[in-house]
Amino acid sequence: MRTAVLTNSNSATASDELSFDAAGGDPEPLYFPSGAHALFGWLHRPQAVPMGDLGLVICKPFGYEAICSHRSLRAFAEEAVSVGVPTLRFDYLGTGNSEEIDPSANQLEVWSRDVVAAAEELRRRTGVARVGLLGFRLGALIAALAAAQGGTADALIAVAPITSGRRYLREMRTIQLAAAADAPAPADGSLEVSGFSLSAATMGALSLVELPQLALPSVQEVLIVDRKELPGAKAWADALTQSGVKAKYQPQPGFVRMMMTAPHFSVIPQAMIAATRDWLRCLTPSSPQPSNEPNLERAPRREYRDAQGDSTVLRLPCEPDAPGATLTETVMFLSKEPRMFAIVTEPRDGEPRRRGVILVNAGATHHVGPNRMYVTLARRWARRGYVVVRMDLAGLGDSDTRRDRPDGEVYPPAALDDIRVAVDFMRERYGITNITLGGLCSGAYHSLQAAAAGLPVRRVLMVNPLNFHWREGMTLQDLTWLGFVHNPRTFLEQVIGSKFWKKLFTGRVNVVRLAKLYAQYLQVVAKSVLSNTARAVRLPLRGDLGCQMEAIAARGIEMIFVFASGDPGHGLLKHLGGTSVERLGARCRVHIMDGADHIFSQGGVRSTLEEILSEELFARQPTALRSVDGGVGGHIHGEQAR
Repeated sequence: MRTAVLTNSNSATASDELSFDAAGGDPEPLYFPSGAHALFGWLHRPQAVPMGDLGLVICKPFGYEAICSHRSLRAFAEEAVSVGVPTLRFDYLGTGNSEEIDPSANQLEVWSRDVVAAAEELRRRTGVARVGLLGFRLGALIAALAAAQGGTADALIAVAPITSGRRYLREMRTIQLAAAADAPAPADGSLEVSGFSLSAATMGALSLVELPQLALPSVQEVLIVDRKELPGAKAWADALTQSGVKAKYQPQPGFVRMMMTAPHFSVIPQAMIAATRDWLRCLTPSSPQPSNEPNLERAPRREYRDAQGDSTVLRLPCEPDAPGATLTETVMFLSKEPRMFAIVTEPRDGEPRRRGVILVNAGATHHVGPNRMYVTLARRWARRGYVVVRMDLAGLGDSDTRRDRPDGEVYPPAALDDIRVAVDFMRERYGITNITLGGLCSGAYHSLQAAAAGLPVRRVLMVNPLNFHWREGMTLQDLTWLGFVHNPRTFLEQVIGSKFWKKLFTGRVNVVRLAKLYAQYLQVVAKSVLSNTARAVRLPLRGDLGCQMEAIAARGIEMIFVFASGDPGHGLLKHLGGTSVERLGARCRVHIMDGADHIFSQGGVRSTLEEILSEELFARQPTALRSVDGGVGGHIHGEQAR
């Protein structure tokens, strides 16, 4: 029986378990083998009897495109299941929640093998006789390479496919140059794009791939859903038809808002999903047919199990100086209604320390975090004895959405309730009282609010919070303008610069809106002065950030802020926190990092960020003002005391 730990509405205990099979069609998280390694995936089973003998494996795109499209890929899977097609979506090796990959490996070759393994796992678990592959962008190219290995797939769906590896590399280099013109090239010849790397071996392999020249021996039917605004796969569709494959070509809208828009602004491409659903329906019989039962003797179970025979646990090696010791990662549902998903990384057996960290969604990015940062931190901190929970708030990532609430809310009103469940889970299941909350952007906001609400935590790690007072009815666009308002340097540059006057006289500046922004800025400055005066005479102010932070510190909770230099949140903290930030001393420390963007997408500064967060978590010695090589400055107020 496949099980996952679930809690009641208020807390979690080790005995609260619910069979996935009893969940009535809810997707099932699992780990499965690909060679000597383990991959993470979600198996979506139809609630009723499958319509035929076809199953579907979803092959995600590369890097930041996979982060942006996570919710959309889940919607594709749910739509496939609605027409009776069991579907498996998964993370390639070195991505998402799967095991790590050798940085020098040929990712194209490794990931193609992963697709083959996913197809085998789908057959074994569901008994389907035929498998279709649904690939997106680079994932479509990888799916085609896997399908070229005879017997892997019977059908192929390619959404906005990369048909030329050489052209794709040119595109990636252009993006990389635009984002990090001054960054030095990696010494190993790899290419980092938006925080994700392609190895030198991968680049060499990609430069040789042209899909129109690739034979697909076992594939009988292909659907190409091209991007309508900039189609590029018609030549491949024609080549497939000439080779005898039944190929259907459909340009559809929705690509840009699905895959090239930040996760909190991304939109599920309904037209693309409808085209996929209708094509799948044509491949399945019109009347229900029983699926084939998997032959467990021919396909032996090769699962990663815990003591109960569970396939929801991943074993990871500890440091070299602890031979045979392993970390464990376990998939969890922290609540039943709604189902709130998390992955818990635990230290090796026998770890005497009882310390924990809870990482909260950064914007609408799911539990892996920006650039997979949360996965890296969780495994690093578990090796130092911490239990780390990477959670999805309700309505985000792989958690269910609350009734009567929209999907994808970055600042949901019940976020505090969700975090409380995670805190209770850690205290009751593991006996941990030394708990740190953390996150980037909105995750930082929710962590601070949880501390202010009195949740029993010891420390809050906050990276680039953009907001300190969210109100129902606000929009994410409001935060964009708030950041602009709270950065006076931007105002001066806009007014003094010649481009501003050119835009003003040509009517391209919204004068009314600009005037409102200036008025709001003056109000904020005046409020900051008045708040500092009130704090000086110990006059409490309702809703004041400085008073809120002082109350948090009075309960012995440490607050650590890390800002990219110039990030609007730093200006907000200075204005709204005022003199309290300095007065709190050791209980409030602020780091400023040069050369970083909002999500720390460049590998060098991201590594430094991870070092700073780790030092704040581990260190016990006093720390003074310091500077870090590579253009990164650290400002720490007070003393680190643990």
